[in-house]
Amino acid sequence: MSSKTRSILLLAFPDVQLLDVSGPLQVFASANELLAARGLARPYAPRVVSADAGLVTSSSGLALQSHSLRTVKGPIDTLVVPGGRGVCAASADTRLTDWIRRQVGRSRRIASVCSGAFLLAEAGLLDGRRVATHWSRCDELAKRYPTLRVETDPIFVRDGDVWTSAGVTAGIDLALALLEEDLGRSMALEVARELVVFLKRPGGQSQFSATLSMQKANDQFGELHTWMGEHLGSDLSVPALARRLHMSERSFMRHYKAETGMTPARAVEKLRVETARRLLVDTAWSAKRIAARCGFGNEEGMRRSFVRLLRISPQAYRERFSIA
Repeated sequence: MSSKTRSILLLAFPDVQLLDVSGPLQVFASANELLAARGLARPYAPRVVSADAGLVTSSSGLALQSHSLRTVKGPIDTLVVPGGRGVCAASADTRLTDWIRRQVGRSRRIASVCSGAFLLAEAGLLDGRRVATHWSRCDELAKRYPTLRVETDPIFVRDGDVWTSAGVTAGIDLALALLEEDLGRSMALEVARELVVFLKRPGGQSQFSATLSMQKANDQFGELHTWMGEHLGSDLSVPALARRLHMSERSFMRHYKAETGMTPARAVEKLRVETARRLLVDTAWSAKRIAARCGFGNEEGMRRSFVRLLRISPQAYRERFSIA
């Protein structure tokens, strides 16, 4: 483990989302605390900076103490740019966008949390890159900055030395990935345990749980989804599901896709993969047992679904993300 102290800057502006700043900040602070308790050097020197020194009021009303951008001297290891309700005003503040642009040559890596991607885009740092942001603002980001390749689903995306993440708590996942790059997987998992983050999620994982992604205001199929989640090993074919709701197959297919935005087959696959993912991490069950429990039929069927949805095999997923 390197003894180098890494400078971590977290940008703040009026109406910033508090957790976009405090989540990543606590990840780095926890790493410092855990290593200091062993008599080792603190690996990070994090601080909050803003256009003007002093208190910056977040959108929750809680104020953050910050240092002026003018105090930033020398190279920066990591710059983290958060989002929040005030990001539009911040994007129009040339003091911030010009300063962010100047940090490209001074920073080893730059990251955004949630709608902080708008600030990086306004500064010209995301042109031609793959990026992530909060699911509710993906379309807006893509329309406003058409050179960006906006990915609507991932928790976070890395494109070279620029990292972007989805909404709010995804900033913690992003910071854990940065920590893993610096100090190794074991340390990242130890910090995750310290923060009671039960699973260090991969960047390719969806922003939504499978059930949440299918849930709509009307929630016509809410009870069906609950039943499906409890009976993943049962017959979940279109004919079986349609019979359960006393609908014709054609009517069920039409209404289901209109309500959830996906086919029943895709919904079943997402539910099965989500449950299998938890079992791979939280249990010592064999892949064969998990495949049977989740209704995949066999290990190969489970492997194909994992690669299709998560771009990683079940074995690789377990090896990479199991805490045990």
